[in-house]
Amino acid sequence: MTRIVRLLVMLLACATLPLATSGCGATVAQWIVRERNHQGDVALAHQNFPDASVAYQLALNIDPTNLHARDGLTLVQIRLAQTFFAASKFDAAIDALAVAARYSPSDDRVQSLRSEIEQAEIKRDIVVSNFPAYKVTGASIQRGYKQLKVLNNEISLSLQRFDYTYDTADLSAAIRQSYALNQEIMRLTNRLQQYRQLVESGVPEQSGENLAPPASLLPLP
Repeated sequence: MTRIVRLLVMLLACATLPLATSGCGATVAQWIVRERNHQGDVALAHQNFPDASVAYQLALNIDPTNLHARDGLTLVQIRLAQTFFAASKFDAAIDALAVAARYSPSDDRVQSLRSEIEQAEIKRDIVVSNFPAYKVTGASIQRGYKQLKVLNNEISLSLQRFDYTYDTADLSAAIRQSYALNQEIMRLTNRLQQYRQLVESGVPEQSGENLAPPASLLPLP
């Protein structure tokens, strides 16, 4: 018998008796809570956090004291907040934690993540004040590091060719590619050092020069 059929049978049985004396109202409510919790558990198992959140909240609308729904909702909202946090959506992350705090106000995980997000917001404001173009530079550096994979793959291909050609020219190619890889790593490392100084102190980037250590983390006037 499916869940829907069981619910219909239950409702028909309850329709013939006064709810106050039969306990059918409580029985139907309990069944709905179990179903919502089950839906939340399935969605959570598939990492479908938005649907899991809705299911647990529907269960809590009927039974605000249900521990399974409270625990499930808290976990889901933390996962949602972590996802938003990783995407730099700080307001959405805080809102997600607010839902968890409504049912688990003393949960250390909620308080700890909220504190981490609030600290990140402060640091972001400092970075933006010091170096408004930080995202453009950061994205450029990330692209550079992704390019290292191409150079590394070329070295691997040269070594693989030597395994069946036994031609030392393939080894020479791998050596040249390795030198190029090392040079690119050094160049990107220098850019990283300059990038760190830019976001910490706002010192203008000067390619090819050794920058002094940052003076402070405070925004420039």
